[in-house]
Amino acid sequence: MDEIKKYLACEGRVNIICAETTELVEKARKIHDLSPLATATLGRLLTMGAIMGTRIKEEEDSITLQFKGNGPIGTVMCVADGKPSVKGYVGNPQVDMPLKENGKLDVSGAIGKDGLLYVIKDLGLKKPYVGITPIISGEIAEDFAKYFAESEQTPSVVALGVLVDSKGTKKAGGYFITLMPDATEEDIKQIEEAVSKADPISTMLEKNMTLQQIAETVTGDSNLMVLLKEIKPKYECNCNKEKFKTGIKSLKKEEIEEIFEKEGKIETVCQFCNKKYEFKKEEIEEDE
Repeated sequence: MDEIKKYLACEGRVNIICAETTELVEKARKIHDLSPLATATLGRLLTMGAIMGTRIKEEEDSITLQFKGNGPIGTVMCVADGKPSVKGYVGNPQVDMPLKENGKLDVSGAIGKDGLLYVIKDLGLKKPYVGITPIISGEIAEDFAKYFAESEQTPSVVALGVLVDSKGTKKAGGYFITLMPDATEEDIKQIEEAVSKADPISTMLEKNMTLQQIAETVTGDSNLMVLLKEIKPKYECNCNKEKFKTGIKSLKKEEIEEIFEKEGKIETVCQFCNKKYEFKKEEIEEDE
C-alpha cells in the first residue's frame, strides 16, 4: 500500500521523507497506456510530486512540476496538492529507447539534457512562485537536488526509482533528505556515507524493506524520531465538466461556432485522466 512517512535523524538535525508510490504509478501507467520507459519517467516525477505535496500546508494549494527537455518523451508534467493527490502526463506515452549500458531504462535520454525544470507553487498568494533551473542530467532526482540547492538554498539528497517489468509497475518510491540549519559536518559525512552504501530505492522496496528501515539505512541512524501523521498519496484527477465548459467559453465566439458547424458538438479530453466530456451547442449558449 502506498504511503509516505516523515522522520528526523541525527537528533533532529536532519529531515527525511520516505515514500512508496507503486500503486499510484501503476494507475498512471494504466490510464495513459505508458511504455516501460514512460512509466519510469513519469513515475519518478509523480513520486517527487507526492513527496513535495506533503510539504504544502493547505490541502487545496498545489505545486506543478514540469520537465521540458529536448528528448523524445516531450513534456513531462505533474501536479500535486497538499493531500497529497497527484496527476500527470507525458507528451509521448509510448516512447522507447535502447537500454543503457548498465541495463537500466534511459530516463535521461528520454527527457534530454537540453531544457528546463519548472517548479510552480500556487499557495493561495496573489501570484504563484515560479522556480526555473536548467536540466543537468534528466535523471529527475539529480535535477531536483540541484533545484533545491540553487532555488531554495536547501542542501538535499533526492532519490527516486521505478522498477517495471512486463506486467507493469513492480515497485516505485523515493526519499528526500534535507539538512536543518544546525546540522553538523559529522551529520553531513554520516549521510553521505550511508547514501553511498545504500541500494537504489526501488531495490530496497523490492526487498520489502519498510520505509523506516529505508530511512535508517540512508541516514545511518537507527534512532529516528518518527513523525506520526499517516500520509496516503494517490493518483487522482479533479477535473469536471464545468471546468472544461469554462475553458471552451474562453475561446472566441467565432471559433466555437466553427467547431459546432463542422462537428455538431465539442468533445474535450482531460490530459491527466483521459476522461471525455461532450458539449452540445445549447449547453455552451445557455448562460449567455
